[in-house]
Parts: sequence; C-alpha cells; structure tokens
Amino acid sequence: MKTAAFVLSTALFAGTLPAQDITGNWQGALQLPQGTTLRLVIKISLENDRLKALAYSIDRNPQPIPANAIARDGSTVKIAFSAIAGSYEGKLSADNDSITGTWKQDTLTAALKLTRATPETAWEIPEAPPPPKNMRTDVEPGIEVATVKPSRPDEGFGLGAGRGGANIFSTSGTSVRTLIQFANGVHPRQITGPAWIDSERYDVTIKADQEGSPNIPQMRILMQKLLADRFKIVSHREKKEMSVYSLTIAKGGSRLAAHPGPPSNQWGFGFGLGSINGRNSTMTEFAGFLQANIMEQPVVDKTGLTERYDFALRYTPDASARLTNVPNARPQTMNDSDALPDMFTAFQQQLGLRIDSTRAPVDVVVVDSIERPSEN
Repeated sequence: MKTAAFVLSTALFAGTLPAQDITGNWQGALQLPQGTTLRLVIKISLENDRLKALAYSIDRNPQPIPANAIARDGSTVKIAFSAIAGSYEGKLSADNDSITGTWKQDTLTAALKLTRATPETAWEIPEAPPPPKNMRTDVEPGIEVATVKPSRPDEGFGLGAGRGGANIFSTSGTSVRTLIQFANGVHPRQITGPAWIDSERYDVTIKADQEGSPNIPQMRILMQKLLADRFKIVSHREKKEMSVYSLTIAKGGSRLAAHPGPPSNQWGFGFGLGSINGRNSTMTEFAGFLQANIMEQPVVDKTGLTERYDFALRYTPDASARLTNVPNARPQTMNDSDALPDMFTAFQQQLGLRIDSTRAPVDVVVVDSIERPSEN
C-alpha cells in the first residue's frame, strides 16, 4: 500500500527551565529490525523560556519533524512527536554530552543514544527542496494530456498532486467509483452505477494546462473533465436523507497543531487500519478523506476550523473495519503495553474532535451512463 510522503514542520512547545544545558544539536543512529540504520538529528533550542525540538531523519527526508512536547525532569529527557506518533525518553549523562534512551514509533521500539554534536562531528542535514509553486486560484484548469491504464493486481492505492511535476495530478490502484467520488466530493454510498465501477481499477495521470500545483477544487475539475472525456460519463444529482457522521470539536477544545509556513496546496494522508497521518489538511479535507477511505457513511465537517493542520491518529480498529480503497489492508500490530482506544475515543483524546452519528439530506450522484476508458 502506498502512502503519501509528509512534510511536518510546526511545533507546540512544552517544558521549562533549566534548559540551557540540553540545547544544541543531538545525533544518533537507530538500528531498524530489517538491519538498516537510520540516522536522526534532534535540534533542541530555547524560545521564550520554553524548549523547542525538531527532528531530522537525514537518511530519508530532509524536512523537519516537530516535537509537540519536550521536557526535562532531572536527568530524564522526554520528547513527543505526535505528528508521527513517535516519542523519545532518555537519561542525560553526568557530563551533559549524551542521552541514552528509547525511541518508540508505531510498531518500532529501539534503543537510541544521542550524542551532543560539535562543529567537527555534526552530521550534515540535507537541504530541503523549495516548496512547489501553487496554481493560481482564479483559473479553471484544463487537461493538456492524460493517460488512463489498468492497474496491476498488486498496485497500491494512491492519489495526489505534484508527482513528477507541480501541475501533475495522478492516482494509482483506483476504482472508477473512487474517481467519481473524488470528482464529486461524496462518499461511495452516495454513488449509484454499474458493478464494474467497483471491480475495475486504473492508474490515472493528468497534466494540467496551467502552471503550478492545483488545489483540491481544481483537481476535482480535472477529474470531472477526464471522466467526461475518457469514460463518457453522464450523471445527475438527487437529494437523499442518509445516516452521516458529524465532525465537531470535543469538549475541552481542539488539540490540533497548525501547519506552518507559506500557504501551499500540497496536502496528504498516510493511512492504514488503525493509523492516520495528516499533513497540511483542513478539517473539510479531513472529513472528505474519512468518508472516502475510512468511514462507512458520509462525514460532514461541523468544526468551524479553517486553518491547515498536521496530526497523527492511532487507534484500535473495529474487527469489521476496512479501508474503502484498500480492501485487503490489515490493522497495524502495535507493541505498546497499553491497548489503543477505539477510533471514536482516539479522536477525542488525540485530536480534540468528536464524531457523532446523525441523519441529514445529502447529494447522491446517479450515473446514467458510463463507458470503459478510451485508448490513450
């Protein structure tokens, strides 16, 4: 299964003085179960008398991973990276030059000794690539060129913009129902059509005739045009009352951390059964992701939140749970001694959000006619 690559680069700060003796750059190598080594650099700094930490996985991704909490209690140092469901806890040496502890992230628990870096010993952190250029929001993109081909049987599901170029929008392992639901922003249950729109899967690549990375409304327009041109789809909408989930802010308030940096159209979700990582996502986009991939009924955003956020959610999926677009996916096996909460509880505890079942009138897309795609 393919997942999106994440750019996670904002932090909430926790921790108080004394802190000066642990500020600086720390580095160490994780020994992974498959025998490979992963080098980590953790930059600890002091900002407004509070500790701040950024981690760099320099062998995989030059982008910083933010700590949402960092604290020191005597010789014990604790750092939490909720955006990737990771944490580190270790003991500071008497000379303040090393921290010996354990890194935990999802199924991984590994020893990690961090050593204070000096100018002579510091590992080089690769320079992050410049952010992609956004497509102008006042233009309606057309299709310069598009390809549609049947997916391999083992092809993982993926959907996103910017692959191979800023104005490239592509999908992989995608059912026709999924193409229709993305184009219309609806749940799979809100679509009626022939059986083959579920059984046949395609890889789609669309190059827009405008420069820059398209936003979600622009990607929907591109998909609508591709469906009309290559699949000859004819459809109409009807209103129907259905069971839906309402996404709201939980009592106590949101726990989401805002995505930093300049505005960007680049967003994504990495997910499996029991695991969701979100990058640069609005709550409306998150609701759309949930209804497209996780939930068995439509999801309506009622949070009123308008910012973009980075977050990670870990939960124990129901035994009957499945992923809409990845039917053979299996839950992650977590190694924590404490069982993870169910998804609804995890939403409240980890994100400060609620999901409640209710009923509401929603649009239903009725496919009047559709053809298998024409040749490229």
